Amino acid sequence: MGFQCGIVGLPNVGKSTIFNALTAAAIDAENYPFCTIEPNVGVVPMPDNRLDILADLVKTRNKVSTQMEFVDIAGLVKGASRGEGLGNQFLGHIRQVDAIVHVVRCFEDDNIVHVDGSIDPIRDLEVISMELIMADLETVAKRLKKASSQAKSGDKKFIAEAAFLEKLQAVLDEGKPARVLEPETDPERELLRDLCLLTIKPVLYVANVSEDDLAAGNAFVDRLKEAADKEGASVVTIAGGIEQELSLLDEEEQREFLADMGMDEPGLNRLIHAGYELLGLITYFTVGEKETKAWTITRGTTAPGAAGKIHTDFERGFIRAEVIAYDDYISCGSEAAARDKGLMRSEGKEYVVQDGDCILFRFNV
Repeated sequence: MGFQCGIVGLPNVGKSTIFNALTAAAIDAENYPFCTIEPNVGVVPMPDNRLDILADLVKTRNKVSTQMEFVDIAGLVKGASRGEGLGNQFLGHIRQVDAIVHVVRCFEDDNIVHVDGSIDPIRDLEVISMELIMADLETVAKRLKKASSQAKSGDKKFIAEAAFLEKLQAVLDEGKPARVLEPETDPERELLRDLCLLTIKPVLYVANVSEDDLAAGNAFVDRLKEAADKEGASVVTIAGGIEQELSLLDEEEQREFLADMGMDEPGLNRLIHAGYELLGLITYFTVGEKETKAWTITRGTTAPGAAGKIHTDFERGFIRAEVIAYDDYISCGSEAAARDKGLMRSEGKEYVVQDGDCILFRFNV
């Protein structure tokens, strides 16, 4: 489905442990820097009990979850933007993802070395953020030099481009991410997309804690949340060690483990949902006895665009979408009953699909 969250952080903060738990990929997660060189990619099913309920209701023969990709990117260090620790290579990996999951160490353990020798989540956060900003400054400076040269011709397009780049450069010089600058025109938005800046990507922070601090958190987590609030970012608290243990158990064993821990669901489920929200994604369903399937789209997608996720012919030949809201489908018990009660709506090309919609597309090509 193409949506990727890149997992970043300093070495030995628990990135690969969390990635292992997400994907049960059993990659290396050793106690030394740069254990991960090439990025590992894992496809993770989206936990959604609505899909399970719908599939059980219609006694479907095949149930298909929607998915998200997580990319485990090697630990960055101070100086990465200048090539330290193979930094340029790792920054290039970050450039390819849609959003950043920044794992921050919020636990103390003398057996696991910290690259800077002590635990300080704010320092760690700032090291990563500044390296991304420094890399973006280099990108913007190169483009600004070119635009300024072209603007000497008097071309209004290049004059406007240079002016916007100067504003962008000023934001980055202040140590702020590019995403705080709101483009005002379509050319500015297009330029921002073309630059492929690292700090334009949305960020979710993961506080990796010990088992003892999972319920109540600790002072490290409190400081991280305070810093994230200033950015308008969210924090998900996870005990990476527990999550990795859970990932090795079967479903029954997981339920028993969670019950013993007083947890309703794995912490990773919260991380996956938070990643979904970060990317502005929602889910709609196609429901039938042969197959019940969840589909991922971006919030604000119209019915033809949603149909195109199934097949381009569906979008090209779109006629209408027959829609039942999830709650209505469950309360009625079937598509036929929803139709009889007038709860199946016929929607046209302008309809914006809502999270949980159960849709039957009509098309002709």
